[in-house]
Amino acid sequence: MADVDVHQARRARWDRVRRRMDELGVDTLLLSLGADLPWLSGYTAMPLERLTMLVVPADEAATLVVPRLEAPRVEPLPELFAVQAWDETDDPVAAVAALVAGRTSLAVSDRTWATFVLALQATLPQARWQAASAVTSAIRAVKDNAEVAALRRAAAAADRVADALVSGEVALVGRSEADVSHELGERLLAEGHDRVNFAIVGSGPNSASPHHEPGPRRIGAGEAVVCDFGGTMAGYCSDITRTVFTGEPPAEFRDLYTVLRQAQAAAVDAARVGVPCEDVDGVARRIIDEGGYGPYFIHRTGHGIGIEEHEDPY
Repeated sequence: MADVDVHQARRARWDRVRRRMDELGVDTLLLSLGADLPWLSGYTAMPLERLTMLVVPADEAATLVVPRLEAPRVEPLPELFAVQAWDETDDPVAAVAALVAGRTSLAVSDRTWATFVLALQATLPQARWQAASAVTSAIRAVKDNAEVAALRRAAAAADRVADALVSGEVALVGRSEADVSHELGERLLAEGHDRVNFAIVGSGPNSASPHHEPGPRRIGAGEAVVCDFGGTMAGYCSDITRTVFTGEPPAEFRDLYTVLRQAQAAAVDAARVGVPCEDVDGVARRIIDEGGYGPYFIHRTGHGIGIEEHEDPY
């Protein structure tokens, strides 16, 4: 996609964010660590003890406060924000407070380090605080055309890895979970992902643990293997799960899988514009309950995806 399209999409995001700030009466949006910052500015802050914060007043131009040694990593977008680099002997919290300039209704990134939030609260005692997700989450949940295209590319790449797994191209029996996990990750990279975010492989009894850490256990014949993997490709995430049985599955497993497929199909059919996510989850959950597996459903039906593997709506 051409750069001009990306920049146009980002400008549209800024317009939507400022409208949402106006609706909520938020004077200033403060974005630090987390996905909101790169989503809005294109810059990903390193998780350092040095403060990086995008200060977005409702009524003035925005400023990215960033350590001087990190400033060369910032792509200049002067039409959207200025860059204010601070030196090691400066106080970045004071710099942010000066840009807030007496405004009192503030929304701060959900994942901002507590160290900085507490320092800002002490410096701005008259301010009222809320999570920045009140402004950004509903906007980020509705993807623009550039984001939809990026997600489709990432998903298609992960699907090709899943196809290789299900077809038997990825050998399982006799290999360790860790070894299979490594191969899945390598295949994601070969399919164009920039990094692997996770590659869960749980075999036998470990397949009952949704977020199992792949280890030395060797996969045997006649057991379930759950593989849940994904990565980031051009800034957007993939996330896919496939269950493989190494041999002929027993009747109990077939019944379990049939219930799962029915629940998934019903939930997909129930997912329509305007339907609350909890209702979609409820459709799947009722089928699983009726099938006798309710106590074992410790996960949820789904989640949003975008710059992060898990994001609103949940």
